[in-house]
Formats: sequence, structure tokens, C-alpha cells
Amino acid sequence: MADNTLAHRAQNATTTETMHLPPTAAPTNHGKTLAAWVTTYSVVIAFTIAGLGVLFAMVWLFWVGMALVVAGLVAGKVLQASGHGQGGDKTRARQARTGGH
Repeated sequence: MADNTLAHRAQNATTTETMHLPPTAAPTNHGKTLAAWVTTYSVVIAFTIAGLGVLFAMVWLFWVGMALVVAGLVAGKVLQASGHGQGGDKTRARQARTGGH
């Protein structure tokens, strides 16, 4: 009788995995764009403010933090739409100027 346990199948793989690669190469900036940085830092700071509101039981501070989260997300989306995001015109122009960094 053949050994069909999970441990045996894990150690003696008989099938290969099919890799599904994207049709084109991903951008080389790894998300290091103005839109990404502004969104990340604004949301982290805003969540910190909201967290302090929870910590000190200040409901108004929590809601100020939540409003700042929304404002940070909107600012990031506006920057992305204006070409400062992944694959945007201004991001590509900056990469060409700085040699890809």
C-alpha cells in the first residue's frame, strides 16, 4: 500500500507549481513616490493622534485623528492623480533626472 500521508507528500513532491507572472515588469521605484510617502506618514500620524484620544478617553481627539486619516488618504489620492504616484508622469520624470532613484 502506498504511503499517502501529508508528511510523505510534503517530502516527496511529484507535481510542479505553475507560476503566473505579470504581463509587464513592475515599476522599479518600489512605491517610493511622493504620494506614497505623504499618505503613509499622514495616516501613521493621524492614527497616533486617534490612539492618544482613545488612551486618554478624549472622544474629540479620537475623531480629529479619524478626520486626519481621511484627509491623508484624500491627499495621497490627489497626489497620485496629479502624477506623483506609481507610474505617474512626475514620478517618471524624477526617476529619469536622478538616474532611477
